[in-house]
Amino acid sequence: MDNNRVVVALGHSALGKTFPEQKTAVKNAAAAIVDLIEAKYQVIITHSNGPQVGMIHAAMTEYSRLEPENTVAPMSVCSAMSQGYIGYDLQNAIRTELLDRGIYKPVSTLITQVRVDPFDAAFAQPHKRIGRYMSEEDAKAEEKKGNYVTEIQGKGFQRILSAPRPIEIYELDAIKALMEAEQIVIAAGGGGIPVLQQGTRLKGASAVIEKDLTSACLAEQLDADILLLLTGVEKVALNFGTAEEMPLDSMTVEEATQYIEEKHFTKGAMLPKVEAAVSFASSSDTKKRKSIITSIDTALAGIEGKTGTVITC
Repeated sequence: MDNNRVVVALGHSALGKTFPEQKTAVKNAAAAIVDLIEAKYQVIITHSNGPQVGMIHAAMTEYSRLEPENTVAPMSVCSAMSQGYIGYDLQNAIRTELLDRGIYKPVSTLITQVRVDPFDAAFAQPHKRIGRYMSEEDAKAEEKKGNYVTEIQGKGFQRILSAPRPIEIYELDAIKALMEAEQIVIAAGGGGIPVLQQGTRLKGASAVIEKDLTSACLAEQLDADILLLLTGVEKVALNFGTAEEMPLDSMTVEEATQYIEEKHFTKGAMLPKVEAAVSFASSSDTKKRKSIITSIDTALAGIEGKTGTVITC
């Protein structure tokens, strides 16, 4: 079995925003992943699903409007659909890239459920926008169903969801079994399907989970050596997008925490990646774990210490 276990978290830039964009983007993602496999890293893959799950939710909602006897698909079902179709494109692109390089390794996508706490404070503070823009009348109808909506200036109203923290990954043993069989595993897509445990039953929650935090949770539970967070920039930077922009080669957990408190990172963009990086890097007493944030085009260079931002305890 290969050494140096790496959880690779693919961001939005690795998948595109439409069906055609995704077909093209996953080829680039596959090349970056197979670079790591060729370098003898054991790779487990997670991915974003932001635009994709939004498209699915909007499509299923419109379908229910056209066919009233068919109810709207719950968010948990939309999340499962997004895991399936993103995994389908991604695993096929990786398989092709492997075979083109003369490497045979099976690639599997695992529909993954993640337990969340029903008393998580996030359920009272929804902020993740999803789905179509609605009229005020449609928005009021959503609120009558118990859903949250917000007004988007000039566009109408949009549904918003809570983002509770991940607690437990139910398919962890299955992921480990596939890894031990030397397969490449794609799991916990989009942060996993958020579920509430009710006795022996798992009930889908009307929420989404921040995928980078689930990636950190998975990396910790798999005892990975590295959490590699791939995004659209080569390095984390302070004062991003300004004349005083300062790229960072490295951060300690203490430094990163201070930068978070000073609000250097944008919510919904770099902030969750840095928070996930801190969570994983500080999750072991041995201090052997590290997180790396870099672009998909510099994945191997980042893991080899040639670029990217490294976060250590």
